[in-house]
Amino acid sequence: MKYEYMNGHIFAMTGGTIPHNEISINLATALKNHLRGKGYKVLMVDVKLGLSENGPFYYPDVMVTCDERDRRATKVIYHPCLVVEVLSPGTEAFNRGKKFKNYRNISTFKEYVLIDAREMAVECFRLNEKGVWELYNYGEGQEVTLTSVDLSFPIEMLYEDVVLEEVEEE
Repeated sequence: MKYEYMNGHIFAMTGGTIPHNEISINLATALKNHLRGKGYKVLMVDVKLGLSENGPFYYPDVMVTCDERDRRATKVIYHPCLVVEVLSPGTEAFNRGKKFKNYRNISTFKEYVLIDAREMAVECFRLNEKGVWELYNYGEGQEVTLTSVDLSFPIEMLYEDVVLEEVEEE
């Protein structure tokens, strides 16, 4: 079991699903291939992101850093430019709320991507030149653009070989 640490409290993380994992792998693979040899680190799932040495600490599904201060890191990343979370019903509200609020305190943080594991949908929050976060929504048949790493790809690439989770009717 994994745990995240925030404000002196430890929170158990729920286990991920196969679609969640496959989406993360598809994106991390595309990022790694695109950024190879450019001085970026592409990291997944088991690598901690710290807001400070005292926390809070999170485990994003995928993150990218090109900051020199993270170059020799072996356990914790403190200066990502891109953070990605694959949404699940148990973590969606936290990912959209408190976690995103905390991530925005990282000076190098430029882009936050939320990927739906139940339908083909991506939300990208991007920091503009005026310091304002803008939302870009992507759906089926659209090209997703990640400006922090200069990468565009069809949304379908994220969902390649993925059996989407069933959406439960309420």
